[in-house]
Amino acid sequence: MDKRSLAHLAKRFRESETRTNVLRRELAEAIRQADKDGVQQKEICDATGYTRQQIRRIVRSEDREPDAGPAQEG
Repeated sequence: MDKRSLAHLAKRFRESETRTNVLRRELAEAIRQADKDGVQQKEICDATGYTRQQIRRIVRSEDREPDAGPAQEG
């Protein structure tokens, strides 16, 4: 693998991380909206593959800074 190919792959990886972060925020907003609309937590879990604990964290994070990312325990 030459330097140019490696740099190209690294660039694609960084772009993918950016897209992932955008989609994560969009999904979190959709989860919060579904919760507000009365969708059962179990249905949100089934649709997203997230655990109930993850869903609760996302719903609670609405009061936090929008770009703060997932809540960290500790």
